[in-house]
Amino acid sequence: MTDQLEPSITNILEQKSLKWIFVGGKGGVGKTTCSCSLAAQLSKVRERVLLISTDPAHNISDAFCQKFTKTPSLVEGFTNLFAMEIDSNPSGEGFEMANIEEMLQNAATNSTNNANNGFSMGKELLQNFAGGLPGIDEAMSFGEMIKLIDSLDFDVVVFDTAPTGHTLRLLQFPTLLEKMFTKILSLQGMFGPLLNNFGGMFGMGGGAGESMNEMVEKMNQTLEQVKKMNQQFKDPNCTTFVCVCIAEFLSLYETERLIQELSKQGIDTHNIIVNQLLFPDKDESGHVACRKCGSRHAIQAKYLSEIDELYEDFHVIKLPLLEKEVRGGREILNFSERMANPKLNTEQ
Repeated sequence: MTDQLEPSITNILEQKSLKWIFVGGKGGVGKTTCSCSLAAQLSKVRERVLLISTDPAHNISDAFCQKFTKTPSLVEGFTNLFAMEIDSNPSGEGFEMANIEEMLQNAATNSTNNANNGFSMGKELLQNFAGGLPGIDEAMSFGEMIKLIDSLDFDVVVFDTAPTGHTLRLLQFPTLLEKMFTKILSLQGMFGPLLNNFGGMFGMGGGAGESMNEMVEKMNQTLEQVKKMNQQFKDPNCTTFVCVCIAEFLSLYETERLIQELSKQGIDTHNIIVNQLLFPDKDESGHVACRKCGSRHAIQAKYLSEIDELYEDFHVIKLPLLEKEVRGGREILNFSERMANPKLNTEQ
């Protein structure tokens, strides 16, 4: 067995090439506190940091006790940390990329076999993209986010994500959008009269007086942005994913599922935060004062041992359960020190 890697986020703070950092895991494990704390630590070593909430609950406003919107705002108490909330309208059912790819393939096949039928399929495809396809609102929001962030001057972007399933769909959006734009552009002869409507969905104009060449040029520009994002997400020098969990079976199970899926998508992950660890008080004789606390501590110790064994090639950060909530910029900054300095994590 190799030596455990340093149990801190120092590796992330020192990797100045990182541009995109995702923080995610099972619901209720403290992702928002961890993502806010990570962003606070990054603000010490990077010039301009942006924290984005992609969780429909938008808990970063509650964490910092400050209302954020879809426009980046300076976080109170900081000079270079900004935050924003991306509005999305998840269907609750999600979507499968295979469904979209099947529609695109059908459109291409029909355009070859029957021009009129192909045009009808193309119209149906664009109408579905316009709002009928589950998950497309999220994809469109992601497309707009790409354009916005690309126009701003941030050194690093931290994503406070929703629970696992939503997050995995989010990370598929660059691939989805790239395939979608590529196929639409390859069928522009069939979709010609409809391209303006499609472009308008992504904020690319689409007025009646706009020429087809201008419309296609804007779509190609957006496609290039999406390709760039897709390449960066799969580059460990640019992107990493921080998994947050608690020392319980269901959380550990979902963390392993998340890591496996990230590996399949080619997204780097080498940091795990184990949150809400209990360090029970002891009486004068050195025994645990609370029986239930002692029992919970023993359960957590069991799963911590499994985590150390399973993820010996990860930086495993172990954070304590505190007596009070971590809210407000000052409290978050104080708590964030525990992520960078492991010696603090046995203190209450």
